Amino acid sequence: MTYQRVSLEHFSSVFGLTTELSSVILGGKVVQVSDEFFSEAYHLLLVEPAPSLKGQYGPSGALYSGWETRRHNPTYDWCIIRLGSTGTIVGFDIDTSHFNGNEAPEVSVDAILSTNENESGLHDAQWAEILPRVPLGPSARHLFSIPESSRYNYVKLNVYPDGGVARFRVYGHISVVQPADDSEPFDLAHIFVGGRVVFTSNQHFGAGSNLILPGRGKDMSDGWETKRSRQQNHKDWVIVRLGAPGRLQSAEIDTANFVGNFPESCELHAINSARYVPDSDSVDWVTVLSRVKLGPHRRHFFQLEADHESIFTHVKLTIYPDGGIKRLRVIGTRGTYKGHAVSLECTGTATPTGRQATIKKVIPVLPLTPEAFAIFGQVIQAYENHTTAPPGTKITPANGGTASKFHKLALIKSSYPEGCSATAGISVYRCNPVKVTTGMVELNMLERHKYTNQAFVPMGAGGFSWDEALREPGNKYLVVVALNGDDDKPELSTLRAFIATAAQGIMYNTAVWHQPMSVLERAMDFSCIETQVGDGGKADCEIVDLDEALYLKLPEM
Repeated sequence: MTYQRVSLEHFSSVFGLTTELSSVILGGKVVQVSDEFFSEAYHLLLVEPAPSLKGQYGPSGALYSGWETRRHNPTYDWCIIRLGSTGTIVGFDIDTSHFNGNEAPEVSVDAILSTNENESGLHDAQWAEILPRVPLGPSARHLFSIPESSRYNYVKLNVYPDGGVARFRVYGHISVVQPADDSEPFDLAHIFVGGRVVFTSNQHFGAGSNLILPGRGKDMSDGWETKRSRQQNHKDWVIVRLGAPGRLQSAEIDTANFVGNFPESCELHAINSARYVPDSDSVDWVTVLSRVKLGPHRRHFFQLEADHESIFTHVKLTIYPDGGIKRLRVIGTRGTYKGHAVSLECTGTATPTGRQATIKKVIPVLPLTPEAFAIFGQVIQAYENHTTAPPGTKITPANGGTASKFHKLALIKSSYPEGCSATAGISVYRCNPVKVTTGMVELNMLERHKYTNQAFVPMGAGGFSWDEALREPGNKYLVVVALNGDDDKPELSTLRAFIATAAQGIMYNTAVWHQPMSVLERAMDFSCIETQVGDGGKADCEIVDLDEALYLKLPEM
């Protein structure tokens, strides 16, 4: 197998467009090792550079951040690593930092593609050599490039005859995995489906490429974070090339671990471009998420404003003025939008049982967050970690230190005309679950309260055999809202659907159109705080029937 040594100054040009397949962030893991007497092999895959531990000793001797085997091996030592993703391999970074006099003098690398879930016999399997035996030096990074290999999911690092290696990186290209069904929604930006971060305006503290990694990471180091801005109206942005051209439905913007340094707000644009890196200022960028505030350490879910027919190849996430984002998910489909197949029973059509229809007017139901709901009302809930509450929330100790009080999360407002004799009060709603068919809930009407806002707060389960409370209430309900249009009717382009938990209450803003309280799976009781006349008139509650039913697509829980 041929190879070339690569100097550190050429790292970006050689490996800049590759992926670290061995990364623990992708799921890379040491699965077998011949010996790790002095230092354990898991250090090889740590994200951070190896620190010096000079002068520190443990039971086995001097401490090193790396993999170190015992002396006098008559053959060689080896370490088997399961890659985070199957892929083709183009090179390695074999780092002996701080190993001086005890570094591994020589190494080679083998690889294998194995589908056997039992990893115990891997060492004796038929391995292919992809990097021949090469010499290493003390306390240095050694970069090697090789011709692009076949697809592999395991590598074996061999050291001759023994010694230490601080870090081991395997670079290559992920073998893309996408749904077979073009109409199945998936994360078009994810690294495993071929998504690539192709441009960042700034990545001073954290690389933009972290945005499309799996999971939520471990701390701020594995997110995208820009430096502090000192200019008015500053913004930073990142461009992601989607794994496949697609139609966009929703986005998740996660600020996990970013508490005092999350962006104030963000927006999302999309483009259909043949260029690998589209011009950031092109007039062809289309707004798919208007500027919206963000909160700390939270997964934010947003329905996108893109129509079902538009196809996009890239998205641009812009943050204001600066800060950190952990992950970006862009949910969509690869093929032509065909609607959703549902049981005709769901549509109310009188046809034989088992028949199906295709419906196209489908609204995705997303988890409720204060930021996404802000233009419609307020989310009422407590926060275990007080720093993750929405900015400006006043929190104080209460009840002699046994409680935390989250002050005035929603204010009661009323604008009834003079002389209506409207009064504020608390009512209770006992809501039975709505019908769900093929993961859909039918929406055919909306209501509003033109002169008052209205809060609903879930009530808990009963604790005594003689009380009238629900024994096993549900824990999820729908919140479906729309703004008022120029015709004084619901503006359906603004309609959004959320799923809330029993730990969340909601306050609808005055005159916001909404679906009547709709609970899922089991009945729930709600306290309702509102102002009303109480005569059943239109001033208290106005109802409109939709010209055509819409269908709410529940998320897979």
